[in-house]
Amino acid sequence: MSKQQGEVWRALGLMSGTSLDGIDVAVLDTDGERVLGRGLPATYPYSDAFRGQLREGLAEAAGLQSRSARPGRLKLLERYLTELHGEAVANYLADHDIPPESIDVIGFHGQTVLHRPEAGLTVQLGDGALLAGLCGRPVVYDLRSADVAAGGQGAPLASVYHRALADDIAQRPLVILNLGGVANVTWIGPDGTLIAFDTGPASAMIDDWCQAKAGLPFDIGGQLAARGHADEDIVRGWLAKPFFALPPPKSLDRNDFDAAPIAGMSAEDGAATLTAFSAAAVAQALDHLPQRPELWIASGGGRKNATLLGMIAERVGAPVLPAEEFGIDGDGVEAEAWAYLAVRSRLGLPITFPGTTGVTTPLTGGLLADVAN
Repeated sequence: MSKQQGEVWRALGLMSGTSLDGIDVAVLDTDGERVLGRGLPATYPYSDAFRGQLREGLAEAAGLQSRSARPGRLKLLERYLTELHGEAVANYLADHDIPPESIDVIGFHGQTVLHRPEAGLTVQLGDGALLAGLCGRPVVYDLRSADVAAGGQGAPLASVYHRALADDIAQRPLVILNLGGVANVTWIGPDGTLIAFDTGPASAMIDDWCQAKAGLPFDIGGQLAARGHADEDIVRGWLAKPFFALPPPKSLDRNDFDAAPIAGMSAEDGAATLTAFSAAAVAQALDHLPQRPELWIASGGGRKNATLLGMIAERVGAPVLPAEEFGIDGDGVEAEAWAYLAVRSRLGLPITFPGTTGVTTPLTGGLLADVAN
C-alpha cells in the first residue's frame, strides 16, 4: 500500500543530468516537505568509452523532434545507460548495507541529451520501466516534461529541495548555486520566496575543452585555468548573447554556446577564458534578483574548482562557500533532490512553481513505473 502525506518515505535519487561524469546516488528520508535524514552519497563514474558514446549521442539527439523518439544508436544507448543505473543502485545499496525493500521509491533523472523548452521539448535518456524491473522498486522518472508541456522551462527543478535544505540557515536572502554541466541559482528570500533559473554554462564547456585540448576529463581543482589568461573580450562577446538579458525563468541546453572563439588558444588560456565566462554568467544573475544575496552556497562538481569559485566570489562581491561548510554534501544535493521530488510526485505535491520555471501555477510532475506484485 502506498504511503500517504505525513508519513516518512525512504527514497533513492539518481542523477546524471547534463554532465558526463557518471551517476550520483543518494538516499533521503522525507515526508515530502521536511528533510528528515540523509545518507552518504556516492558517485559511480562512467568509463571513458561510455563517455565517448554519450558525446556521440548528444550529437545525434540534436535533431530530435519528440520526447519519445530514439533514432539510430540512441535506443541502445538508453538501454545501456539504464542498466548502468541499475548496477549503480545495486552497488549503492550493498555498499551502504541498505535493504532494497526499505526503499519506497526511486527518483530517476536520466541523462539529458536535449533541452529545448521553447519548442516544448526536453529529452532525458532513461527507461523508467526497465529500471523498476531491474531494481524491483517503484521508479518516478521524466520529472521535467509536465512542466515543459504546460509552458514552463522544465528547469531548474531542485529549488524546492534547496529551500528545504536551507531551512536552518539564518542568512537571507541566500543563493544555492549548482555548478553542474550548466549552472543554476536558487534565490531564497527572507519569507521563503523562490526564484530560480539557469545562469549559463558551468562545467560542461570547461570539461569538453579539457578533454579535447589536454586529454583531461575536467580541470582538476581549476589548475589549468589558474595557469592561463582569460580573454575578457571573448567573455563579453558571449555575454552579449540574448539569453543573458532575458528575465527569468529561463533555462539552457549544455550545447547552447559555441567554443569556436577560443579554438586557437592554448589549453590553459582556453580554460581560463571559459572559467571566467562561467563566473561572469553567474554574476549576471544579480541583474535579475530582487535583493543581493548575503551568501552563496555552491554545490555540484564545479564547487571543487577553486579557480571558478574565486572568480565567482570576486564578481558577485559576496562569500561563495562550498556546501560542505553547511553540513551539506555538495556531490549529493542533486541526487537527493531527485529523491525528494520523487516523493513529492507520489504525494501529488508541486515540484515546479511560477518563480522557478515560469509555469503559470504550481505543478506536480513525473511518471510512475511501478513493480508488478
